Amino acid sequence: MKQRRNPVIVSPADDDRDKKFTSINPQIKNSPPGLYKIFIFCLVTRMINSLLVQTYFNPDEHWQAPEVAHRIAFGYGHLTWEWKKGLRSYLHPVLFAALYKVLSFLRLDIPWFMIRAPRLLQSIFSAVGDLYLYKLSKVLFGDNVAYWALFAQLTNWFMFFCITRTLSNSLETVLTLVSLYYWPCLRSSSSAVPSDSRKCALAVAAVACAIRPTSAITWIYIGFLELFMARDKLKFVLLEVVPIGGLVLGLTFLLDHQFYGSWVIVPLNFLKFNFFSSGGDYYGTHPWHWYMTQGFTVMLFTYIPFSVAGVIMSKQWKLSGLIIWVLGIYSLLGHKEFRFVLPVLPIALMFSGYSLANIRRCEPSKRKVKESSSSCIKGFPKLQMAVLFLLVTNLPMALYMSMIHQRGAEDVMNYLSNEARENKVKSILFLTPCHATPYYSTLHQNIPMRFLDCTPSEEKGILDESDRFLNDPFGFVTTLARNWTPPSHIVLFDSQEKLLKEFLASHHFYEIKRFFHAHFKVDRELQASVVVYAFHD
Repeated sequence: MKQRRNPVIVSPADDDRDKKFTSINPQIKNSPPGLYKIFIFCLVTRMINSLLVQTYFNPDEHWQAPEVAHRIAFGYGHLTWEWKKGLRSYLHPVLFAALYKVLSFLRLDIPWFMIRAPRLLQSIFSAVGDLYLYKLSKVLFGDNVAYWALFAQLTNWFMFFCITRTLSNSLETVLTLVSLYYWPCLRSSSSAVPSDSRKCALAVAAVACAIRPTSAITWIYIGFLELFMARDKLKFVLLEVVPIGGLVLGLTFLLDHQFYGSWVIVPLNFLKFNFFSSGGDYYGTHPWHWYMTQGFTVMLFTYIPFSVAGVIMSKQWKLSGLIIWVLGIYSLLGHKEFRFVLPVLPIALMFSGYSLANIRRCEPSKRKVKESSSSCIKGFPKLQMAVLFLLVTNLPMALYMSMIHQRGAEDVMNYLSNEARENKVKSILFLTPCHATPYYSTLHQNIPMRFLDCTPSEEKGILDESDRFLNDPFGFVTTLARNWTPPSHIVLFDSQEKLLKEFLASHHFYEIKRFFHAHFKVDRELQASVVVYAFHD
């Protein structure tokens, strides 16, 4: 490899400390037990994290992974319209299908495990991502920064809220961190590059793209950076990118063919729908600056000043450039969501770790109280105050969003799952916005269920069932009831319940359970609670 531009600056303080430490025992610095302990710590933390997550965030968490996996493993489960159009790969759901098979074999497919096992599995993946953020930070900036980067990763409210959820974005984030660690172009010329490092990076990046085609946005940037800095450009493209990418994507095509029953090129279908036809705009659009002014800033939250300071101080323009690139490209799309830019959040948090490590070096020693470090950040509080500030602002937010806000959608399905297991539920009608709750993957009983469809129409101006219901709840259900067999249970939000009380009473439906859902509204009117009505003759 040729000399790389802008080598990463490692603090002299870190360098001297590392040399002194490793001079006692050269094997300690990179010893496997050290990484093993860090991984175990991350694993325990993420498993607790996953058990604390009890709220509903995004429909894809349930409907695009566990729901599809439940259909593979048990033969029943709903496939949304994306699967009928070939927009999703089965690579991600297959992981959870294997988990369900194991639970079934061990006869542990009971409500407690069916609800929590998928997030527990994701917590293992998340711990791997945490470990690789630590390793990446260590190889770029040294031990001290690595520990503080891990601190930022584990205490940031949005990472806590999102990373253990079964979203494909969560696994994409983990794979991104793993792959970034192995890319030679991100290392300084003086740091050792593991053998076959680039091949490993390419393989992991290809898997990330197979799971989420939009992950290619990240790897286009990194790929061109590697191509520009590599001496062996032809070897990189012809002997590594083409065969490794072709092999991974080829195997993915075979897997998808097995489940779709025909040849389906998911990346091409995904590209056509989301980029060429702007199909994602059907679910709402945001202004171009949304990620900069709301989305990513909310995700970073109080870590923003620390991340900005870390970028400036570290002068690691390659990775800071990656953040800007990803946010910039996603800003061009009309439909925007927090989770889309989750893969670059750990990178921003790594820069927070860099500035926190420098705050520590700013503190004067007992012997030299009047002296100050040349790397001191003027105006920043001491380390203890900075840590307290970050914990006080992030942990309550993480716990509230993970345990309280929008929990009714999860609680109602957990309740119905136990009721159905005791044969108290025969059929369910969801009079809610579409995909507002988990489905068969949580209920785990093969009984008739119906929700309001929201498949995008090819004709503009045509309202789907969900929108028609929200526009006129009473008129919609009155028409629906003309040709129905009454369900044993109806689930709806209190905001629609107020308009349907007369209908429910006249058709012999009575409230049996109410669950708190939210204190404030999101996207639409306040949905304070989720209510279950049961049919009685």
